[in-house]
Amino acid sequence: MSISLPVSKWLVVALSFVALVVAFIFGPANASATINYGDEVTAVAGDYVGSPYKYGGTTPEGFDASGFTQYIYQDAATEMKIPRTSTEQYKTGKAVQQKDLKTGDLVFYATGEKGKVSFVGIFNGDGTFVGSTTKGVKIVKMSDKYWKDRYIGAKRIIE
Repeated sequence: MSISLPVSKWLVVALSFVALVVAFIFGPANASATINYGDEVTAVAGDYVGSPYKYGGTTPEGFDASGFTQYIYQDAATEMKIPRTSTEQYKTGKAVQQKDLKTGDLVFYATGEKGKVSFVGIFNGDGTFVGSTTKGVKIVKMSDKYWKDRYIGAKRIIE
């Protein structure tokens, strides 16, 4: 059983075309997504949790602390080239108070000689950081006594 309407098929096509043109002209003019680079860096860093530690390592086959942060910043959407060592990384960016940390900020620690930067991680935004420890890439609580006692400072290298 079919129902016929007294409307031409051409009229339906024409009205559909007009509706599409109107939607195109008056629709969203500039829909664009913005990237929060700090969140993106943190997400990429999280993808490598479980990667092994390797002294002097700069690849997923094995990272040391600063090799990890250098790799992540280059691999993430930031595509930033940062210095190789934690000491040199500490000389870059803008100093940030611990209470003002944002995702993607670099956090620095003295794990060797007291007061001397020797470790760097990437702040997660929830009181933790991702870093390549001697036990591999892990998420670490900044409030753990070991880390809390060795905290030196933080730098923001992404705006």
